[in-house]
Amino acid sequence: MLVPGAVVLLRTPQGRFEAVVGTTELGASTPPDTGTHFRIASNTKTLTAALIVLLAQEGKLSFDDPISEYVPETPNGENITVAQLLTMRSGLYNYTASTELAAAMDADPAKAWTPQEVLDIAFAQPPDFPPGTDYEYSNTNYALLGLVAEAAGGSPLAQQFQDRLFGPLGLQQTSLPAIEDTAIPDPYSHGYMYGGSAYALVDEPYPADMQAAARDGTLQPLDYTNQNSSYATAAGGAISTADDMSAWIRALVSGEVFDPEHQQQWLDSLQAEDPDAPDGQQYGYGISYQRFGPNAAMYYHGGELPGFNSFMGHDPENDVTLVVWTNLTLSPEGETTANALLPTILDEIYAGLSLAPSPTPMPGPTR
Repeated sequence: MLVPGAVVLLRTPQGRFEAVVGTTELGASTPPDTGTHFRIASNTKTLTAALIVLLAQEGKLSFDDPISEYVPETPNGENITVAQLLTMRSGLYNYTASTELAAAMDADPAKAWTPQEVLDIAFAQPPDFPPGTDYEYSNTNYALLGLVAEAAGGSPLAQQFQDRLFGPLGLQQTSLPAIEDTAIPDPYSHGYMYGGSAYALVDEPYPADMQAAARDGTLQPLDYTNQNSSYATAAGGAISTADDMSAWIRALVSGEVFDPEHQQQWLDSLQAEDPDAPDGQQYGYGISYQRFGPNAAMYYHGGELPGFNSFMGHDPENDVTLVVWTNLTLSPEGETTANALLPTILDEIYAGLSLAPSPTPMPGPTR
């Protein structure tokens, strides 16, 4: 896949296992490790959703609240609930699907984006379906939830993450940067991608000539390390390490974040993404779930933005926690690089646990 560097962190009842390959920077020979900082992209949604659940637990909001109570200009906002935003069922247009956004990011990679600017892009387009009638992954939902959290919690999103999540759980290497901040804390990995931002944001496939040039080395990937991630903020702007992400996903799934009542509501929020495939991927309050074998299932999320691709998951039945990240968004063939590694990694894990995996497809990308 021509990936410059990758990290795999696995925790099972048999112990902790790490696999690292490559380098954090092209032209250098600095291997990544589980303490290397990277942009976690849509794994941030697990944090935003958890904060919303905590605010509900404290009685500061309700899952049934209409978004119009918090962002009055939201189209049809009186009929879109917080729960529908959390579960990707609002029908609102996904602003990262806009070629306008990708072009602006490429023209000015350091540009700071406010939530209102990205919402203006979304609100200028008609909705994709009436609220609650379908599922569609949309970053617009989580841009709105960031504003809900700030209004209900009474302080900036980054501060609430620190006070309610990072601090209590000891996630000392995880942060949500200020909108003007394009840096990543040391030690960090550079992040790379072939071509412009649209290839990550709009699912635009690589043309055949680009694929060929990338494979033969005549086309080099671009360095997206310091592209401003504020366009994603509550939907995908956080920075972390494999160590912290492993601790986070295990705590979240194991019930260390919410009280028992709200932990059950979080678990019960899962719904099939495709109603015709009830045993396939499910999405709930900022979390995906899939059973991929007779004795194995994971609660998980993934992340993709220009420069990085990642996956984190926890299987509570077998006490397995897995984090994978790479510093190349897409392979020349257009595969999301960390997710492409999952079938091989999961087969190895469950073979080692003497559990026969099923041919059920592995989790797909969640951006």
